Amino acid sequence: MSVRKRQERPDPDREQLLTSQYTGHDDDKHEASDLSGDWSNIAILFFLYLLQGIPIGLAAAIPMLLQNRGASYKQQAEFSFAHWPFSMKLLWAPIVDSLYWNRFGRRKSWLIPTQYLIGVFMLILSVHVNRWLGSGTAEDGADHIAPNVPILTVIFFALNFLAATQDIAVDGWALTMLKRCNVGHASTCNSVGQTAGYFLGYVAFMALESAEFCNNYLRSEPSDEGLVTLPGFLWFWGIVFLVTTTLVALFKREHLPSIERGHDEHVQLDIKQTYSLLVDIIKMKPILILTAILLTVKIGFAACDAVSSLKLIDAGVPKDKLALLVVPLVPLQIVLPLIISKYTTGPRPMEVYLKAIPYRIGLTLVAAAVVWFTPVLIHNHHVPYYYYMMLLTNYGLYQIALYSMFVAVMAFFARVSDPAVGGTYMTLLNTLSNLGGNWPTTVVLWMVDVLTWKQCSNAVDNPCSDTVEQEACINDGGKCNIRIDGYYIEIAVCLVYGILWYQWGKHKIRYLQGLPLSAWRVVRRQRMHSS
Repeated sequence: MSVRKRQERPDPDREQLLTSQYTGHDDDKHEASDLSGDWSNIAILFFLYLLQGIPIGLAAAIPMLLQNRGASYKQQAEFSFAHWPFSMKLLWAPIVDSLYWNRFGRRKSWLIPTQYLIGVFMLILSVHVNRWLGSGTAEDGADHIAPNVPILTVIFFALNFLAATQDIAVDGWALTMLKRCNVGHASTCNSVGQTAGYFLGYVAFMALESAEFCNNYLRSEPSDEGLVTLPGFLWFWGIVFLVTTTLVALFKREHLPSIERGHDEHVQLDIKQTYSLLVDIIKMKPILILTAILLTVKIGFAACDAVSSLKLIDAGVPKDKLALLVVPLVPLQIVLPLIISKYTTGPRPMEVYLKAIPYRIGLTLVAAAVVWFTPVLIHNHHVPYYYYMMLLTNYGLYQIALYSMFVAVMAFFARVSDPAVGGTYMTLLNTLSNLGGNWPTTVVLWMVDVLTWKQCSNAVDNPCSDTVEQEACINDGGKCNIRIDGYYIEIAVCLVYGILWYQWGKHKIRYLQGLPLSAWRVVRRQRMHSS
Protein backbone atom coordinates (compact mmCIF):
# COMPACT_ATOMS: atom_id res chain seq x y z
CA MET A 1 0.00 0.00 0.00
CA SER A 2 1.41 3.40 -0.94
CA VAL A 3 0.58 6.67 0.76
CA ARG A 4 0.72 9.91 -1.16
CA LYS A 5 2.24 12.73 0.89
CA ARG A 6 0.54 16.11 1.07
CA GLN A 7 2.47 18.79 -0.82
CA GLU A 8 3.64 21.61 1.45
CA ARG A 9 4.71 25.05 0.34
CA PRO A 10 8.33 25.72 1.42
CA ASP A 11 9.24 28.59 3.73
CA PRO A 12 10.35 31.34 1.26
CA ASP A 13 12.90 32.87 3.63
CA ARG A 14 14.44 29.52 4.49
CA GLU A 15 14.25 28.40 0.86
CA GLN A 16 16.11 31.49 -0.28
CA LEU A 17 18.68 30.93 2.45
CA LEU A 18 19.41 27.40 1.28
CA THR A 19 19.11 27.86 -2.48
CA SER A 20 22.66 29.17 -2.84
CA GLN A 21 23.93 26.05 -1.12
CA TYR A 22 22.96 23.68 -3.90
CA THR A 23 22.61 25.55 -7.18
CA GLY A 24 25.51 25.42 -9.57
CA HIS A 25 27.51 22.91 -7.54
CA ASP A 26 28.56 19.55 -8.95
CA ASP A 27 27.80 17.27 -6.02
CA ASP A 28 28.73 14.06 -7.76
CA LYS A 29 32.18 15.09 -8.93
CA HIS A 30 34.87 13.28 -6.92
CA GLU A 31 38.07 15.29 -6.50
CA ALA A 32 41.43 13.71 -5.81
CA SER A 33 42.81 14.31 -2.33
CA ASP A 34 45.40 17.11 -2.06
CA LEU A 35 46.88 17.47 1.43
CA SER A 36 49.06 20.49 0.69
CA GLY A 37 48.20 23.19 3.18
CA ASP A 38 46.10 20.83 5.30
CA TRP A 39 48.77 18.95 7.27
CA SER A 40 48.57 21.27 10.29
CA ASN A 41 44.78 21.07 10.24
CA ILE A 42 44.94 17.27 10.20
CA ALA A 43 47.31 17.39 13.20
CA ILE A 44 44.89 19.65 15.12
CA LEU A 45 41.92 17.41 14.32
CA PHE A 46 43.90 14.36 15.41
CA PHE A 47 44.73 16.03 18.72
CA LEU A 48 41.14 17.12 19.37
CA TYR A 49 39.86 13.60 18.70
CA LEU A 50 42.60 12.24 20.99
CA LEU A 51 41.30 14.41 23.84
CA GLN A 52 37.82 13.11 23.09
CA GLY A 53 39.07 9.53 23.47
CA ILE A 54 40.35 10.05 27.05
CA PRO A 55 36.93 10.15 28.80
CA ILE A 56 35.70 7.37 26.49
CA GLY A 57 38.63 5.19 27.60
CA LEU A 58 38.03 5.99 31.25
CA ALA A 59 34.36 5.06 30.92
CA ALA A 60 35.48 1.72 29.44
CA ALA A 61 37.81 1.09 32.40
CA ILE A 62 35.13 1.57 35.05
CA PRO A 63 33.20 -1.67 34.22
CA MET A 64 36.43 -3.64 34.67
CA LEU A 65 36.93 -2.09 38.10
CA LEU A 66 33.29 -2.73 39.00
CA GLN A 67 33.46 -6.38 37.90
CA ASN A 68 36.32 -7.02 40.32
CA ARG A 69 34.20 -5.45 43.07
CA GLY A 70 31.35 -7.92 42.54
CA ALA A 71 29.00 -5.82 40.43
CA SER A 72 26.18 -7.78 38.79
CA TYR A 73 25.45 -7.75 35.06
CA LYS A 74 22.33 -5.69 35.75
CA GLN A 75 24.55 -3.11 37.47
CA GLN A 76 26.84 -3.21 34.45
CA ALA A 77 23.80 -2.56 32.28
CA GLU A 78 22.92 0.39 34.53
CA PHE A 79 26.40 1.89 34.11
CA SER A 80 26.24 1.38 30.34
CA PHE A 81 23.83 4.34 30.26
CA ALA A 82 26.89 6.51 30.94
CA HIS A 83 27.82 6.00 27.26
CA TRP A 84 24.43 7.17 25.97
CA PRO A 85 25.18 10.91 25.53
CA PHE A 86 26.92 10.04 22.26
CA SER A 87 23.60 8.51 21.20
CA MET A 88 21.56 11.52 22.35
CA LYS A 89 23.67 14.44 21.19
CA LEU A 90 21.34 15.00 18.26
CA LEU A 91 18.94 16.64 20.73
CA TRP A 92 21.26 19.61 21.30
CA ALA A 93 23.36 19.50 18.12
CA PRO A 94 21.23 22.13 16.34
CA ILE A 95 21.88 24.50 19.24
CA VAL A 96 25.63 23.93 18.94
CA ASP A 97 25.38 24.40 15.19
CA SER A 98 23.30 27.60 15.33
CA LEU A 99 24.32 29.62 18.40
CA TYR A 100 27.85 30.99 18.36
CA TRP A 101 29.98 34.10 18.61
CA ASN A 102 30.99 34.88 15.04
CA ARG A 103 34.15 36.84 15.94
CA PHE A 104 35.47 33.94 18.03
CA GLY A 105 34.47 31.19 15.62
CA ARG A 106 31.41 29.08 14.91
CA ARG A 107 32.93 25.84 16.29
CA LYS A 108 35.35 27.38 18.80
CA SER A 109 32.43 29.09 20.55
CA TRP A 110 31.44 25.64 21.81
CA LEU A 111 34.70 23.71 21.64
CA ILE A 112 36.69 25.94 23.97
CA PRO A 113 34.21 26.28 26.89
CA THR A 114 33.27 22.60 26.62
CA GLN A 115 36.88 21.44 26.89
CA TYR A 116 37.47 23.82 29.79
CA LEU A 117 34.47 22.26 31.55
CA ILE A 118 35.82 18.75 30.90
CA GLY A 119 39.11 19.77 32.48
CA VAL A 120 37.44 21.28 35.54
CA PHE A 121 35.08 18.32 35.77
CA MET A 122 38.02 15.88 35.83
CA LEU A 123 39.75 17.84 38.57
CA ILE A 124 36.61 17.73 40.75
CA LEU A 125 35.96 14.07 39.95
CA SER A 126 39.50 13.13 41.00
CA VAL A 127 38.67 14.14 44.59
CA HIS A 128 35.60 11.86 44.99
CA VAL A 129 35.93 8.96 42.53
CA ASN A 130 37.56 6.48 44.95
CA ARG A 131 34.69 6.81 47.41
CA TRP A 132 32.10 6.18 44.67
CA LEU A 133 34.03 3.19 43.36
CA GLY A 134 33.94 1.65 46.81
CA SER A 135 37.70 1.53 47.22
CA GLY A 136 37.61 3.32 50.60
CA THR A 137 36.34 2.33 54.01
CA ALA A 138 33.50 3.51 56.17
CA GLU A 139 34.00 6.20 58.75
CA ASP A 140 34.70 3.69 61.52
CA GLY A 141 37.43 2.17 59.36
CA ALA A 142 35.87 -1.29 59.48
CA ASP A 143 33.32 -1.83 56.74
CA HIS A 144 34.13 -1.79 53.07
CA ILE A 145 32.01 0.59 51.00
CA ALA A 146 30.20 -1.08 48.08
CA PRO A 147 30.38 0.59 44.66
CA ASN A 148 27.80 3.33 44.21
CA VAL A 149 26.76 2.43 40.67
CA PRO A 150 23.92 4.99 40.34
CA ILE A 151 26.10 7.99 41.19
CA LEU A 152 28.96 6.65 39.02
CA THR A 153 26.50 6.37 36.16
CA VAL A 154 25.30 9.96 36.63
CA ILE A 155 28.83 11.33 36.94
CA PHE A 156 30.22 9.61 33.86
CA PHE A 157 27.04 10.39 31.95
CA ALA A 158 27.73 14.07 32.62
CA LEU A 159 31.38 13.70 31.58
CA ASN A 160 30.38 11.97 28.36
CA PHE A 161 27.75 14.67 27.78
CA LEU A 162 30.54 17.23 27.67
CA ALA A 163 32.67 14.97 25.46
CA ALA A 164 29.73 14.47 23.09
CA THR A 165 29.24 18.23 22.83
CA GLN A 166 32.94 18.58 21.99
CA ASP A 167 32.42 15.89 19.34
CA ILE A 168 29.62 17.90 17.70
CA ALA A 169 31.88 20.93 17.40
CA VAL A 170 34.89 18.97 16.11
CA ASP A 171 32.85 17.00 13.56
CA GLY A 172 31.40 20.23 12.18
CA TRP A 173 34.76 22.01 12.19
CA ALA A 174 36.41 19.11 10.33
CA LEU A 175 34.16 19.69 7.31
CA THR A 176 35.35 23.28 6.91
CA MET A 177 38.85 23.12 8.41
CA LEU A 178 39.91 20.72 5.65
CA LYS A 179 39.59 21.35 1.95
CA ARG A 180 36.51 19.71 0.46
CA CYS A 181 38.63 17.15 -1.40
CA ASN A 182 40.22 16.12 1.91
CA VAL A 183 37.15 15.70 4.10
CA GLY A 184 37.42 11.92 3.76
CA HIS A 185 40.57 12.15 5.90
CA ALA A 186 38.46 13.51 8.78
CA SER A 187 37.36 9.93 9.44
CA THR A 188 41.01 8.91 9.67
CA CYS A 189 41.70 11.68 12.20
CA ASN A 190 38.63 10.54 14.11
CA SER A 191 39.52 6.84 14.22
CA VAL A 192 43.27 7.25 14.85
CA GLY A 193 42.83 10.08 17.36
CA GLN A 194 40.08 8.37 19.32
CA THR A 195 42.10 5.14 19.31
CA ALA A 196 45.11 6.91 20.79
CA GLY A 197 42.96 8.64 23.42
CA TYR A 198 41.09 5.45 24.23
CA PHE A 199 44.41 3.63 24.62
CA LEU A 200 45.66 6.23 27.09
CA GLY A 201 42.39 6.38 29.04
CA TYR A 202 41.81 2.62 29.18
CA VAL A 203 44.85 0.44 28.42
CA ALA A 204 47.62 2.67 29.76
CA PHE A 205 45.59 3.50 32.86
CA MET A 206 44.67 -0.14 33.60
CA ALA A 207 48.31 -1.19 33.26
CA LEU A 208 49.82 1.60 35.34
CA GLU A 209 47.06 1.25 37.96
CA SER A 210 47.84 -2.46 38.41
CA ALA A 211 50.30 -3.14 41.24
CA GLU A 212 51.06 -6.59 39.78
CA PHE A 213 51.99 -5.22 36.36
CA CYS A 214 54.09 -2.39 37.76
CA ASN A 215 55.90 -4.74 40.18
CA ASN A 216 56.66 -7.26 37.44
CA TYR A 217 57.75 -4.91 34.67
CA LEU A 218 58.33 -1.35 35.90
CA ARG A 219 59.66 -1.51 39.50
CA SER A 220 62.78 -2.84 41.13
CA GLU A 221 61.04 -2.97 44.54
CA PRO A 222 57.43 -4.19 44.86
CA SER A 223 54.62 -1.99 46.16
CA ASP A 224 50.98 -2.50 47.07
CA GLU A 225 49.82 0.12 44.54
CA GLY A 226 50.39 0.85 40.88
CA LEU A 227 52.33 3.79 39.53
CA VAL A 228 49.15 5.79 39.01
CA THR A 229 45.77 5.98 40.70
CA LEU A 230 42.44 6.90 39.18
CA PRO A 231 42.32 10.23 41.09
CA GLY A 232 45.86 11.08 39.96
CA PHE A 233 45.09 10.10 36.36
CA LEU A 234 41.98 12.29 36.32
CA TRP A 235 43.92 15.19 37.84
CA PHE A 236 46.68 14.95 35.20
CA TRP A 237 44.30 14.93 32.25
CA GLY A 238 42.24 17.71 33.78
CA ILE A 239 45.35 19.90 33.68
CA VAL A 240 46.13 18.77 30.11
CA PHE A 241 42.63 19.75 28.98
CA LEU A 242 42.93 23.21 30.53
CA VAL A 243 46.39 23.97 29.09
CA THR A 244 45.86 22.63 25.57
CA THR A 245 42.43 24.22 25.25
CA THR A 246 44.00 27.58 26.05
CA LEU A 247 46.57 27.04 23.28
CA VAL A 248 43.87 26.19 20.71
CA ALA A 249 41.81 29.21 21.77
CA LEU A 250 44.75 31.59 21.37
CA PHE A 251 46.56 30.29 18.29
CA LYS A 252 44.07 28.50 16.01
CA ARG A 253 41.86 30.77 13.95
CA GLU A 254 38.62 29.53 12.46
CA HIS A 255 37.79 30.54 8.90
CA LEU A 256 34.45 30.43 7.16
CA PRO A 257 33.96 27.95 4.29
CA SER A 258 35.31 29.30 1.03
CA ILE A 259 34.69 28.38 -2.58
CA GLU A 260 38.47 28.55 -3.16
CA ARG A 261 38.91 25.61 -0.75
CA GLY A 262 36.16 23.67 -2.49
CA HIS A 263 33.39 24.43 0.01
CA ASP A 264 29.93 25.66 -0.75
CA GLU A 265 28.89 29.17 0.21
CA HIS A 266 28.41 29.75 3.91
CA VAL A 267 24.85 29.46 5.20
CA GLN A 268 23.66 30.67 8.59
CA LEU A 269 20.56 29.18 10.16
CA ASP A 270 18.92 30.07 13.45
CA ILE A 271 17.85 27.39 15.93
CA LYS A 272 14.31 27.09 14.60
CA GLN A 273 15.53 26.74 11.03
CA THR A 274 18.16 24.21 12.09
CA TYR A 275 15.65 22.00 13.91
CA SER A 276 13.30 22.34 10.97
CA LEU A 277 16.12 21.37 8.65
CA LEU A 278 16.92 18.40 10.91
CA VAL A 279 13.33 17.19 10.62
CA ASP A 280 13.53 17.52 6.84
CA ILE A 281 16.77 15.53 6.80
CA ILE A 282 15.26 12.73 8.90
CA LYS A 283 12.21 12.50 6.61
CA MET A 284 14.30 11.90 3.48
CA LYS A 285 14.05 8.36 2.12
CA PRO A 286 17.84 7.70 2.06
CA ILE A 287 18.12 8.80 5.70
CA LEU A 288 15.20 6.60 6.74
CA ILE A 289 16.82 3.57 5.13
CA LEU A 290 20.21 4.45 6.63
CA THR A 291 18.55 4.82 10.05
CA ALA A 292 17.12 1.31 9.83
CA ILE A 293 20.56 -0.02 8.91
CA LEU A 294 22.49 1.79 11.65
CA LEU A 295 20.01 0.94 14.43
CA THR A 296 20.00 -2.79 13.66
CA VAL A 297 23.38 -3.78 12.22
CA LYS A 298 25.24 -4.11 15.55
CA ILE A 299 22.71 -6.39 17.24
CA GLY A 300 24.54 -9.35 15.76
CA PHE A 301 27.76 -8.40 17.59
CA ALA A 302 26.24 -7.08 20.85
CA ALA A 303 26.68 -10.16 23.05
CA CYS A 304 30.31 -10.57 22.02
CA ASP A 305 31.19 -6.88 22.36
CA ALA A 306 29.45 -6.25 25.70
CA VAL A 307 29.72 -9.48 27.69
CA SER A 308 32.72 -11.54 26.52
CA SER A 309 35.43 -9.60 28.37
CA LEU A 310 33.39 -9.57 31.59
CA LYS A 311 32.91 -13.33 31.31
CA LEU A 312 36.68 -13.76 30.96
CA ILE A 313 37.22 -11.79 34.19
CA ASP A 314 34.63 -14.00 35.93
CA ALA A 315 36.57 -17.05 34.68
CA GLY A 316 39.78 -15.81 36.31
CA VAL A 317 41.59 -13.78 33.66
CA PRO A 318 43.20 -10.74 35.40
CA LYS A 319 41.63 -7.48 34.27
CA ASP A 320 44.99 -5.73 33.79
CA LYS A 321 46.31 -8.58 31.62
CA LEU A 322 43.12 -8.46 29.59
CA ALA A 323 43.54 -4.73 29.02
CA LEU A 324 47.22 -5.17 28.16
CA LEU A 325 46.33 -7.45 25.26
CA VAL A 326 45.58 -4.24 23.39
CA VAL A 327 49.20 -3.06 23.67
CA PRO A 328 50.71 -5.30 20.95
CA LEU A 329 47.85 -4.24 18.70
CA VAL A 330 48.35 -0.50 19.13
CA PRO A 331 50.52 -0.20 15.99
CA LEU A 332 47.82 -2.14 14.12
CA GLN A 333 45.06 0.10 15.47
CA ILE A 334 46.94 3.22 14.40
CA VAL A 335 48.13 2.01 11.00
CA LEU A 336 44.98 0.10 10.09
CA PRO A 337 42.72 3.19 9.66
CA LEU A 338 45.42 4.76 7.49
CA ILE A 339 45.49 1.67 5.29
CA ILE A 340 41.71 1.33 5.18
CA SER A 341 41.29 5.03 4.33
CA LYS A 342 42.95 4.38 0.95
CA TYR A 343 39.91 2.28 0.05
CA THR A 344 37.27 4.51 1.67
CA THR A 345 38.15 7.97 0.29
CA GLY A 346 36.59 7.13 -3.07
CA PRO A 347 32.93 7.14 -4.09
CA ARG A 348 32.15 3.63 -2.70
CA PRO A 349 33.50 3.43 0.87
CA MET A 350 30.77 1.06 2.08
CA GLU A 351 32.13 -1.87 0.05
CA VAL A 352 34.76 -2.22 2.78
CA TYR A 353 31.96 -2.14 5.35
CA LEU A 354 30.12 -5.00 3.67
CA LYS A 355 33.21 -7.16 3.29
CA ALA A 356 33.99 -6.85 7.02
CA ILE A 357 30.58 -7.94 8.35
CA PRO A 358 30.84 -11.72 7.63
CA TYR A 359 34.30 -11.87 9.21
CA ARG A 360 33.07 -10.06 12.31
CA ILE A 361 30.12 -12.46 12.63
CA GLY A 362 32.45 -15.46 12.38
CA LEU A 363 34.89 -14.05 14.94
CA THR A 364 31.99 -13.54 17.35
CA LEU A 365 31.50 -17.32 17.36
CA VAL A 366 35.24 -17.82 17.91
CA ALA A 367 35.18 -15.44 20.89
CA ALA A 368 32.31 -17.40 22.46
CA ALA A 369 34.32 -20.61 22.04
CA VAL A 370 37.28 -19.00 23.81
CA VAL A 371 35.04 -18.00 26.73
CA TRP A 372 33.67 -21.56 26.86
CA PHE A 373 37.13 -23.19 27.15
CA THR A 374 38.65 -20.56 29.48
CA PRO A 375 37.70 -22.29 32.80
CA VAL A 376 39.32 -25.49 31.53
CA LEU A 377 42.56 -23.79 30.53
CA ILE A 378 43.06 -21.77 33.74
CA HIS A 379 44.31 -23.75 36.75
CA ASN A 380 44.75 -22.24 40.22
CA HIS A 381 44.61 -18.70 38.80
CA HIS A 382 47.53 -19.51 36.48
CA VAL A 383 46.91 -18.38 32.90
CA PRO A 384 49.22 -20.08 30.36
CA TYR A 385 51.00 -17.96 27.77
CA TYR A 386 49.49 -19.83 24.82
CA TYR A 387 46.06 -18.78 26.12
CA TYR A 388 47.05 -15.11 25.87
CA MET A 389 48.32 -15.73 22.34
CA MET A 390 44.95 -17.26 21.46
CA LEU A 391 43.14 -14.23 22.89
CA LEU A 392 45.51 -11.85 21.12
CA THR A 393 45.00 -13.52 17.75
CA ASN A 394 41.23 -13.49 17.99
CA TYR A 395 41.16 -9.91 19.29
CA GLY A 396 43.51 -8.70 16.55
CA LEU A 397 41.41 -10.22 13.79
CA TYR A 398 38.26 -8.82 15.36
CA GLN A 399 39.78 -5.34 15.49
CA ILE A 400 40.56 -5.49 11.77
CA ALA A 401 36.90 -6.21 11.01
CA LEU A 402 35.67 -3.60 13.51
CA TYR A 403 37.94 -0.81 12.27
CA SER A 404 37.14 -1.61 8.66
CA MET A 405 33.47 -1.02 9.39
CA PHE A 406 34.15 2.09 11.49
CA VAL A 407 36.44 3.88 9.03
CA ALA A 408 34.22 2.98 6.09
CA VAL A 409 31.00 4.28 7.65
CA MET A 410 32.70 7.48 8.88
CA ALA A 411 34.03 8.14 5.36
CA PHE A 412 30.52 7.59 4.01
CA PHE A 413 29.10 10.06 6.53
CA ALA A 414 31.68 12.68 5.59
CA ARG A 415 30.93 12.16 1.90
CA VAL A 416 27.16 12.64 2.08
CA SER A 417 27.01 15.31 4.81
CA ASP A 418 26.17 18.90 3.98
CA PRO A 419 28.94 21.32 5.14
CA ALA A 420 26.45 24.19 5.57
CA VAL A 421 24.90 22.33 8.51
CA GLY A 422 27.81 19.97 9.02
CA GLY A 423 27.57 19.74 12.77
CA THR A 424 23.89 18.78 12.66
CA TYR A 425 24.13 16.45 9.67
CA MET A 426 27.25 14.63 10.88
CA THR A 427 25.87 14.46 14.41
CA LEU A 428 22.64 12.91 13.17
CA LEU A 429 24.54 10.15 11.38
CA ASN A 430 27.02 9.61 14.21
CA THR A 431 24.17 9.59 16.75
CA LEU A 432 22.33 6.89 14.84
CA SER A 433 25.54 4.85 14.60
CA ASN A 434 26.27 5.22 18.33
CA LEU A 435 22.68 4.47 19.32
CA GLY A 436 22.77 1.37 17.15
CA GLY A 437 25.61 0.09 19.35
CA ASN A 438 24.51 1.36 22.76
CA TRP A 439 20.95 0.10 22.99
CA PRO A 440 21.86 -3.54 22.15
CA THR A 441 24.73 -3.35 24.67
CA THR A 442 22.42 -2.26 27.48
CA VAL A 443 19.84 -4.91 26.57
CA VAL A 444 22.27 -7.85 26.39
CA LEU A 445 23.96 -6.87 29.66
CA TRP A 446 20.59 -6.64 31.39
CA MET A 447 19.39 -9.97 29.93
CA VAL A 448 22.44 -12.06 30.88
CA ASP A 449 21.19 -12.62 34.43
CA VAL A 450 17.59 -13.02 33.24
CA LEU A 451 18.50 -15.79 30.79
CA THR A 452 20.93 -17.53 33.14
CA TRP A 453 19.57 -20.54 35.03
CA LYS A 454 21.23 -21.36 38.35
CA GLN A 455 20.73 -24.04 40.98
CA CYS A 456 21.95 -24.25 44.57
CA SER A 457 24.18 -27.29 45.01
CA ASN A 458 22.54 -28.44 48.25
CA ALA A 459 18.94 -27.19 47.84
CA VAL A 460 16.85 -28.33 44.89
CA ASP A 461 14.14 -25.74 45.61
CA ASN A 462 16.62 -22.81 45.53
CA PRO A 463 17.20 -21.48 41.96
CA CYS A 464 19.54 -18.68 43.15
CA SER A 465 17.48 -16.21 41.14
CA ASP A 466 18.16 -13.19 43.35
CA THR A 467 20.53 -11.93 46.04
CA VAL A 468 18.44 -13.30 48.91
CA GLU A 469 18.39 -16.83 47.48
CA GLN A 470 22.10 -16.69 46.67
CA GLU A 471 22.97 -15.64 50.23
CA ALA A 472 20.71 -18.39 51.61
CA CYS A 473 22.51 -20.97 49.50
CA ILE A 474 25.94 -19.80 50.64
CA ASN A 475 24.87 -19.63 54.29
CA ASP A 476 23.73 -23.26 54.06
CA GLY A 477 27.17 -24.24 52.81
CA GLY A 478 26.12 -24.59 49.19
CA LYS A 479 27.16 -22.96 45.92
CA CYS A 480 25.10 -21.44 43.14
CA ASN A 481 26.03 -23.39 40.03
CA ILE A 482 25.16 -22.16 36.55
CA ARG A 483 23.06 -24.71 34.67
CA ILE A 484 22.48 -22.63 31.54
CA ASP A 485 24.54 -19.49 30.92
CA GLY A 486 22.50 -16.68 29.36
CA TYR A 487 25.61 -15.44 27.58
CA TYR A 488 25.63 -18.43 25.21
CA ILE A 489 21.90 -18.08 24.55
CA GLU A 490 22.56 -14.47 23.52
CA ILE A 491 25.51 -15.49 21.34
CA ALA A 492 23.34 -18.01 19.48
CA VAL A 493 20.50 -15.53 18.96
CA CYS A 494 22.89 -12.79 17.80
CA LEU A 495 24.66 -15.18 15.40
CA VAL A 496 21.44 -16.21 13.65
CA TYR A 497 20.28 -12.60 13.58
CA GLY A 498 23.58 -11.39 12.10
CA ILE A 499 23.43 -13.87 9.23
CA LEU A 500 19.84 -12.96 8.38
CA TRP A 501 20.54 -9.22 8.68
CA TYR A 502 23.47 -9.42 6.27
CA GLN A 503 21.29 -10.96 3.57
CA TRP A 504 18.91 -8.01 3.91
CA GLY A 505 21.32 -5.21 4.66
CA LYS A 506 23.85 -5.65 1.85
CA HIS A 507 21.27 -4.78 -0.81
CA LYS A 508 20.11 -1.68 1.08
CA ILE A 509 23.66 -0.44 1.64
CA ARG A 510 24.59 -0.80 -2.03
CA TYR A 511 21.41 1.02 -2.99
CA LEU A 512 22.30 3.97 -0.73
CA GLN A 513 25.89 4.04 -1.95
CA GLY A 514 24.75 4.24 -5.54
CA LEU A 515 22.63 7.35 -4.99
CA PRO A 516 23.94 10.72 -6.24
CA LEU A 517 25.02 13.16 -3.54
CA SER A 518 22.15 15.45 -4.47
CA ALA A 519 19.78 12.80 -3.10
CA TRP A 520 21.18 13.48 0.39
CA ARG A 521 20.45 17.24 0.26
CA VAL A 522 17.39 18.59 1.99
CA VAL A 523 16.42 21.09 -0.70
CA ARG A 524 15.76 19.40 -4.01
CA ARG A 525 15.89 21.47 -7.19
CA GLN A 526 12.37 20.48 -8.14
CA ARG A 527 11.12 21.62 -4.72
CA MET A 528 12.84 24.99 -5.11
CA HIS A 529 11.31 25.47 -8.52
CA SER A 530 7.85 24.74 -7.10
CA SER A 531 8.18 27.71 -4.75
